[in-house]
Amino acid sequence: MPMAPSDKNKRQDELIVLNVSGRRFQTWRTTLERYPDTLLGSSEKEFFFNEETKEYFFDRDPDVFRCVLNFYRTGKLHYPRILPEIIGDCCYEEYKDDNDSENKQEGSMPSLNFRQTMWRAFENPHTSTLALVFYYVTGFFIAVSVITNVVETVPCGSVPGNKELPCGERYAVAFFCLDTACVMIFTVEYLLRLFAAPSRYRFIRSVMSIIDVVAIMPYYIGLVMTDNEDVSGAFVTLRVFRVFRIFKFSRHSQGLRILGYTLKSCASELGFLLFSLTMAIIIFATVMFYAEKGSTASKFTSIPASFWYTIVTMT
Repeated sequence: MPMAPSDKNKRQDELIVLNVSGRRFQTWRTTLERYPDTLLGSSEKEFFFNEETKEYFFDRDPDVFRCVLNFYRTGKLHYPRILPEIIGDCCYEEYKDDNDSENKQEGSMPSLNFRQTMWRAFENPHTSTLALVFYYVTGFFIAVSVITNVVETVPCGSVPGNKELPCGERYAVAFFCLDTACVMIFTVEYLLRLFAAPSRYRFIRSVMSIIDVVAIMPYYIGLVMTDNEDVSGAFVTLRVFRVFRIFKFSRHSQGLRILGYTLKSCASELGFLLFSLTMAIIIFATVMFYAEKGSTASKFTSIPASFWYTIVTMT
């Protein structure tokens, strides 16, 4: 049985309310924070916080949630004690089929369990030391890749003719080796995630999977491209997509994921804000154009030419 917080801890703790389909559950915040890698124990639950009622609302089965909350309290998960004999006819056949299927597939479970273990390690790296090491290694190479992409554009001296030479061209071999190491790590991570994904089709279509592919695609395309100037110019444009590697940080940050959920839920409000800002820019740009129209030295030659001044002034 979990101990109630002492008077001193009560002053530091916070009693929170979890509203599960209309049924309210109360517990201490520290009780949920015992498992920081779960939804209720992490800051991701703030996405479900209702500012008006000061509650966390979840559209889930409240009877099942009682067992989940007891897990946070005791550290052990107790399933509802439902005897097979009292299961309704509508559900008993499905229960029996699932039970028979599990018994028949017992021999093939090791490979399935291995994939499940891998996927659990990717999604929750704190489950094992090896997963945590891989988590920090990939995070390190993401940072190295982003920093390399920035530093290679910094001037590193000049050549005859006073032409500034960027570091990416002056130390081309070193930057190529760094890029190769990063891409190899990203490729291995992507293939392992693809192998361990419960549904490979859904994984390939996911946003993070597309970001992973776009992040490594310029490197492999650059290996097969020729030295033709037109093709090389297209490759330089394609290298812009390497900046998408910075979005890989969202996999390593709960805060970034919460920000993404927030922006997604507020898409309509943000769209209205952008529409209002556009209207204001057009109105003030029009006023500036006609106010300066009589001046020969005016830089506002048209309403679109007044947009930049209006945007800078308003923001």
